[in-house]
Formats: sequence, structure tokens, C-alpha cells
Amino acid sequence: MKKALLATGAALALTAGAATAQTSPSTSATTTFHTVTVDGVKVFYREAGPKDAPAILLLHGYPSSSAMFATLIPLLADRYHLVAPDYPGFGLSDAPPPSQFSYTFEHLTKVVDEFTQTLGLKRYVLYEQDYGGPIGMRLTLAHPERVRAIIVQNAVAHEDGLGPAWAPRRAFWKDRAAYEDQVIGPFVSLAGTRMRHLGSSPTLDRYDPNAWLAEYAHLSQPGQRQIQSDLFYDYQSNVAAYPAWDAWLREHRTPLLVVWGRFDPSFDVAEAQAYRRDVPDAEVHVLDAGHFALDEKVDEIAGLIRSFLARTSDRTSKQ
Repeated sequence: MKKALLATGAALALTAGAATAQTSPSTSATTTFHTVTVDGVKVFYREAGPKDAPAILLLHGYPSSSAMFATLIPLLADRYHLVAPDYPGFGLSDAPPPSQFSYTFEHLTKVVDEFTQTLGLKRYVLYEQDYGGPIGMRLTLAHPERVRAIIVQNAVAHEDGLGPAWAPRRAFWKDRAAYEDQVIGPFVSLAGTRMRHLGSSPTLDRYDPNAWLAEYAHLSQPGQRQIQSDLFYDYQSNVAAYPAWDAWLREHRTPLLVVWGRFDPSFDVAEAQAYRRDVPDAEVHVLDAGHFALDEKVDEIAGLIRSFLARTSDRTSKQ
């Protein structure tokens, strides 16, 4: 009888332990989905975490959307207020035709700026990936008082990041009509969309094909080729702004975390270290991942962000 009671007690203890074991929260337990109208355009966004917690503004890349942050958001939502918008022309936000909306990085920045004001985001950490870099840097220079820290994930602010693959793209900027088919055709193709994720990664089985299939489906919608051509043609304005952005980083030394996927086919890995020229105490991590490093290294990146922001908070509180 005593042995039976002990066995029952042990079983109950194991059951209780399993019930109280800590697990990572699911997306459905953390993330909510919203739409807000900004300057006549409906902007879709994901949101999670306490609204009175330190905010992280997540700025996605091409040709993705806030969906690229779906796995990261739950890993940070216990401590931070995360907001991830889709730019006009991307994801689930409106995509007005170019005849009605100017697809430039300056204009997208204006929309994101007004979006943050609509949501009452007065101070935040920026997470910049790919196209999120030029939008984030424009926001930073316009409103430096809002930016607590910057997290760069495969986003370029120096010529170092633009390798040989950018030669035809530079030619496109000089002669759009002559090079548009050569550059924009692959840019919006299924093969190009797939390669942006896989790059030269040796672990292809870690990639969910739905990521690039969903992006390609979006790029295949009517009007998307023109939208993305207009926006990429304007990418030259970002390159022209690199000296100003770099000078700002050197002067202000905003806390900076760089997490870089080494298998990126779009940007050269030398860019990761280039940030140290501007911010010598920048924290730089080159990871075994691709252009969308969250595809392979979401847990590691979440851990790096939590540690970095904890140290940044401690440093700020002592100033």
C-alpha cells in the first residue's frame, strides 16, 4: 500500500512538473494583427508584448513583409513591445499603383514615420533588415531622439556591402530602359526569390519553401513588377546617402548590434565589419545563415538581442 502511494505521488509530481515546465510562447499566444490608415493607405502590422514595455520597431526587407518576424516576435514579447508594419506595396498593406503613389524610400519612410506617430511610438529600438536599413536610417536622422539602439541584420550602409553582383544594378540606375529586363526580370522571378533565402547555405533542409512561394505569389500580383522596379530604381538614393548615414553613426555612436548571415547572395559579408568603422564598440556577429537570417538562426538572434538590449538598458540608466 505504501509503495502504491509513493508511486502515485511520484506520478503526480511528474505530471505537475510537466504542467509547469517553461516553454516558448506560440505566435497565437502573443501576436495580434491590425490595420491602420496612414495618409490614405491601409498599413497592416503585427504587434505583441506589453504596450508600456520598451518598443522594438521591426522593419522588413525585400520582397518580404512583417511575416519574416513571425518566429522572432514570440521570443521577445515577454519583455518588449514589438511592432512590425508592412510597407505600402508589400505584404498585406495596400499597394496603390505607381500612378497614385510614389514608390521611393523617402516616401516609404514618411509612411512609416506617420505610422509610428499614429501608434504613439515615441521611442524605440530599430531592427533593420535589407530595405529596412535605408528606411530605418532615414528615420534615425530625422528623429534621433526616438532611437534607443539599432539592430542591423543584413542591411547595408556602406559600399562594402555591394559586391560584384551589383554591377548590372548600377548600370540599371544609369540607363533604366536598357537594363530593366535584365535586372528586374530575375528580381521578381521565382528562382530569384528562392535564391534570396537559400544563398549558399549548406543546410537547405532548414528552409521552409512556403517563405519564398508566398513572396513570389505576392510579386506575381498585377502591378507588382512596376512597383518593385520603381522602388529598386530609387535604391540609388540610398547609396548616395551612405556618407551622411555613416557620418551620423560616427558622431552619435548609438548602441549598435549587427547580426549577419554569411550565406547572403545579395550583400557582401564585409559589410558586417564595416559598421565597426563608424561605431567601434558595435557588437558584430557573423552567423551561419542567409540573407533572411531568422530562417535558420531565430533562437540565436533572439538571445543576442535580449543580451544586447539588457546591456544597453544598463548603460543608459547609468548615464
